[in-house]
Amino acid sequence: MAEASAEKTKQRNSVEQDDEQKIRDLIATWQRLTAAEDLPQLLRLMAEDVVFLIPGHPPMRGREAFATGFQKAVQQFRFDSSAEIQEVRVAGDWAHSWSHLTVKMAPRDDGPPMRRAGYTLSILRKEPDGRWVLARDANMLREERSTST
Repeated sequence: MAEASAEKTKQRNSVEQDDEQKIRDLIATWQRLTAAEDLPQLLRLMAEDVVFLIPGHPPMRGREAFATGFQKAVQQFRFDSSAEIQEVRVAGDWAHSWSHLTVKMAPRDDGPPMRRAGYTLSILRKEPDGRWVLARDANMLREERSTST
């Protein structure tokens, strides 16, 4: 009996570690796709009912709202970001992650670059096909004044 319980725990831990790695990969993929301005693939990384919370703005609800905002943003800026993942926790088909995120925004009109940095808290959901998607995201980035890029 104890051996069966230990085996189940070992399997559960293995699945959680695999899921944690999938979430870390999702975060890295998000950054790569944003820099590449690949909106169709970015949309696949989020739930249909995704909600983004951004200071000073009303909640951005759904993929369509994200797509509209993203299209406007990439007309004005090129993006490069990096995330220092602080924690990923998996609990069944739900997970959360928090990271320190830095986003460099280079204006397309050759104006001075901007940089935003701060923490994000993300809630992810495992889809029936096993993919993890972003369900909720609280973004607490602030603009940082900098003369270098």
